[in-house]
Amino acid sequence: MGALLAFSRAIDRMSAGIAVIANWMVLIAVLISAGNATVRYLFNSSSNAWLEIQWYLFGGMVFLGTAHTLRLNEHVRVDVLYSAVSNRGRLWIDTIGFLVFLLPICAFLCYLSFGFFWTSFVSKEVSMNAGGLILWPAKGLLPLGFALLFLQGLSELIKRVAALTGVIELDVHYEKPVQ
Repeated sequence: MGALLAFSRAIDRMSAGIAVIANWMVLIAVLISAGNATVRYLFNSSSNAWLEIQWYLFGGMVFLGTAHTLRLNEHVRVDVLYSAVSNRGRLWIDTIGFLVFLLPICAFLCYLSFGFFWTSFVSKEVSMNAGGLILWPAKGLLPLGFALLFLQGLSELIKRVAALTGVIELDVHYEKPVQ
């Protein structure tokens, strides 16, 4: 179990590092958006490339930040049972959810989206908008994001199993909604 926990910590560090890139993408997108709006209104000039790069950055924010969001247990949870059970019960719910839903779905979506990306990459697909950008970097975020989420899900599964077997102590927090 020690080797698996070390692997889990490595995945956690990678997710945190990639989340820094996603955070910078937020600032860059805001600056590009503000600059584009300023140029458009002051000089009546703009380019579709500036709009498309904002879309790419937004995709990067989402797909590169999702794994870190899971690591922090900040993801959206709609589960009536989760709030009503003990910490051990939440560990079991998470373990089953990772095994039955998250990991298989992420693997399947990574597989499906890789073909979508690869077709765009080999054909050097370009946006049909005037002044548009190449599309494969944006499409490449799909399999990359699902792969990162898969790895983080694996890390979280390792931690849940370790907690259930008593190797580590893990408190799975659940914030009850304010009434």
